[in-house]
Amino acid sequence: MMEHTNIIKKTIDYIENNLDSQLNLDTIAKEAGYSKFHLNRMFLECVGCTIYKYIQMRRLTVAAEKLVYTKKPVIDIAYEANYSSQESFTFAFRRLYGHPPQEYRAINVYTPKFHKFELKGNLVMFYKPAVKCEVIAA
Repeated sequence: MMEHTNIIKKTIDYIENNLDSQLNLDTIAKEAGYSKFHLNRMFLECVGCTIYKYIQMRRLTVAAEKLVYTKKPVIDIAYEANYSSQESFTFAFRRLYGHPPQEYRAINVYTPKFHKFELKGNLVMFYKPAVKCEVIAA
């Protein structure tokens, strides 16, 4: 299990350092040195959601921060979060935050919904998300 913990730490660090890049399971698995199926199973076991879901939730959380603290247009934030359209971004954002991006920006209070997952030694330190870990259409 300790080896799994180290692999998951490395995987999370890689994801966090590349959130603004095109991330795919093949690249992440190659970086970790495991098959994508085995890595995704280990990740799900340790983190509680798939790699894809983790990336999506983290990108939406970063996007929420940008909406509140920057004046960037929503479409730019959507593209930075790797959404292909403002519509798909708005759909996913509303599912997570309960408001469309423009309305969330107007509220002007940043409430992170999905923090970076932290692993400490053998212990899993998890800031449980305020939402269910389910796939939202991208």
